[in-house]
Amino acid sequence: MPGTDTPSPPLDLFTPAFFQRPHAALAELRDTAPALPVMTPNGLRTWLVTGYEDARALLADPRLSKDMRVGKDLVPRNFADPRKQAEFLKEAGERSQFPHVLSVHMLDSDPPDHTRLRKLVGRAFTARRVESLGPRITALTDELLDGVARHERTDLMEGLAFPLPFTVICWLLGVPPHDRAEFRRWSNLLVSGAGTEEVRDASADMIAYLRALIAGKRAAPEDDMLSDLVIATDEGERLSSDELIAMAFLLLVAGHETTVNLIGNGALALLRHPAVREQLARDASLWPAAVEEFLRYDGPVTNATWRFTTEPVPVGDVVIPEGEFVTISLGAAGRDPRRYEDPDRLDVTRGNAAGLAFGHGIHHCLGAPLARLEGRIVLSRLFARLPGLRLAVDAGELRWRSSLMMRGLEELPVLTA
Repeated sequence: MPGTDTPSPPLDLFTPAFFQRPHAALAELRDTAPALPVMTPNGLRTWLVTGYEDARALLADPRLSKDMRVGKDLVPRNFADPRKQAEFLKEAGERSQFPHVLSVHMLDSDPPDHTRLRKLVGRAFTARRVESLGPRITALTDELLDGVARHERTDLMEGLAFPLPFTVICWLLGVPPHDRAEFRRWSNLLVSGAGTEEVRDASADMIAYLRALIAGKRAAPEDDMLSDLVIATDEGERLSSDELIAMAFLLLVAGHETTVNLIGNGALALLRHPAVREQLARDASLWPAAVEEFLRYDGPVTNATWRFTTEPVPVGDVVIPEGEFVTISLGAAGRDPRRYEDPDRLDVTRGNAAGLAFGHGIHHCLGAPLARLEGRIVLSRLFARLPGLRLAVDAGELRWRSSLMMRGLEELPVLTA
């Protein structure tokens, strides 16, 4: 596929079958071309990048923008399916899942806006705050494991992987316990990816709730991260009301959704590799490296968030034209044999497992240390408390969520005794 300004017809890649078993298909594509056009389930054309070195370079390439104030105007012309394009144009005014206020955060911005936002958020999201959560996370893990252990058969996603990171995010944001059930309902709807009226109502309810919560923190700050964000300043600058709402929403989604999948995917990897479980039981010092290996082997984020080219960008012998969307496959990069020897093998003693699961460059995930801390505590406590834990179904029966960004299980049924 030589460099050209005319993209080839996109591959209809993201099928239900692909989401269930993506790694073999991604390996084949990685051998085909360094970047190739594919079509998303809603008919949008994007360029898929699958190699580790290309992915790492593009994640930090300033020619790829994340400013969705501009990027949203590129959507209509990048549809591969004319019928989907017509449908989008017809309904664009009424089908927006997330109002603008939920997107004015650092993940969907470029410098200098990104620089200002990240600096302000960094003043609140400190290493000290993350480390201080360790004892509370351990206590909560044990409390949830008490509930898991009471059932001979249970869903580990519902009983452990979801409630723990969600509760931790509620601690960070200062969401009162009596509001968390409704907060969780909105969260589940907003990360579902559906474009339903119920989801649009949930986004409106979430905005109204966060606006009131922020007003309360401003009037009476507490010992939580949202209070710190309200009062954080940099040379006199503060986050605006809309920026605070968007940042709280970003922390909610990015802060718990990734960790849910890290816990679920890591637990499944160990359930399928008993020799590795025994290795970790013998040597607990391997747990930090094990978490890095889980992130590489089957990470929680399968594709990086949207980017688009601001000029033609060469990737190997392929040129991605200006004004086109780029999807960087973190899942494929983590299995690139040019970077990792025997990449389909789970090996918690790899010296170079740390990779791109949390991105690279200026958009590297600010919450990565918290996710790693939660993953290490939860998974180590899980298999220490329940050494006989095993899958309740054949691994081939497990269903993976159909998501362009997240790699996570719908359920993880286990037997505890």
